[in-house]
Amino acid sequence: MQAINRYIFAQVLAATIAVTVGLTFAVWLTQSLRLIDFIVNRGLPASTFFSFITLLLPSFIGIVLPIAAFCSVLFIYYKMVMDSELVVLRAAGLSQMQLARPALRLGLLVTLVVYSISLYFLPASYRAFKDLQYELRSDFTTVLLQEGIFNTVTDGITVYVRDRTAKGELLGILVHDTREPENPVTMMAERGAMVHSEDGPRVVMLNGNRQQRNAENGQVSMLYFDRYTVELARLQETVHTRWREPKERFITELFIPGSHPGDIAYRSELVAEGHQRLVMPLYSLCFVLIGLAALLAGEFNRRGQTRRVLLAILLVAVLEAQALALHDLATRSAHAIPVMYAGVIVPILASLYALLRVPRRNVPRTAGPPAVPT
Repeated sequence: MQAINRYIFAQVLAATIAVTVGLTFAVWLTQSLRLIDFIVNRGLPASTFFSFITLLLPSFIGIVLPIAAFCSVLFIYYKMVMDSELVVLRAAGLSQMQLARPALRLGLLVTLVVYSISLYFLPASYRAFKDLQYELRSDFTTVLLQEGIFNTVTDGITVYVRDRTAKGELLGILVHDTREPENPVTMMAERGAMVHSEDGPRVVMLNGNRQQRNAENGQVSMLYFDRYTVELARLQETVHTRWREPKERFITELFIPGSHPGDIAYRSELVAEGHQRLVMPLYSLCFVLIGLAALLAGEFNRRGQTRRVLLAILLVAVLEAQALALHDLATRSAHAIPVMYAGVIVPILASLYALLRVPRRNVPRTAGPPAVPT
């Protein structure tokens, strides 16, 4: 019995690892294309790019692992059905739960891994990702102010730089400020530089002019200057003072928000994210049980279990959509939180019931009592 368990467990584990690697690489590749802009247009080194995409890995793996476990269990057990391996094992006296035991071990293992990702690795990695992203966005001189393009450094301020010298001096500067829509301002200068002060970053412009249009009469006033400074202090948001998104927070920070205005305003979203972190790993075990119930519950059909496989896939897809919908609903109403737990616990109990239920054996029909000769 131990040898059979090791044999099945080794197959489903190897298949789960292979599917996880394949799906993670596919999702990772599509998401990393969004970050190519940091290298192509903003001149960041490749090492920084790889740091970015590596920090995103836990979020991908946490999503992919439950699906990979389900696909592996479905594939391996379906293969064993088609090869008559399960028929032989069942004829040897193994019950449905004994046949399901290796996959259940895999489901519990995957659930524990996803819990570790959900409770620690996901918030830790995503927090580091957002911190690095904000640091790069705050470094105006090396990231935002690129030569030959209009750089939108924030809502309302656009900066154009014709060229940059080796010493960091900016040539041909244009700044368009629309933070006050009624009085837009355009500034142009021959040269200048981006400097950092105690009050935050600022653009120092030399030998230029400042143009402002009066919204009431449409007249444009022009001011020539030798030196002019554009304050960007309000754009500077440090890593330590910015508001942490729900995905960046650990479980205690989600259930016990602080006194930050953002925490107060988005309290329901934070609490819903906390419950989602506790619920989502259970879908790993739920999906494995659904795959087992589809192929082990009831009588075996040597011609295939295609209908059951398709039904299991459809049910998993519905549960995935349900999880997303309930999470969104829980951010708006606390009454949806118990439904989030019921949405995964009920399928688990139903699948366990199907596996524990003794299948009905097919009883051959008799032709009735023999006729008495006359």
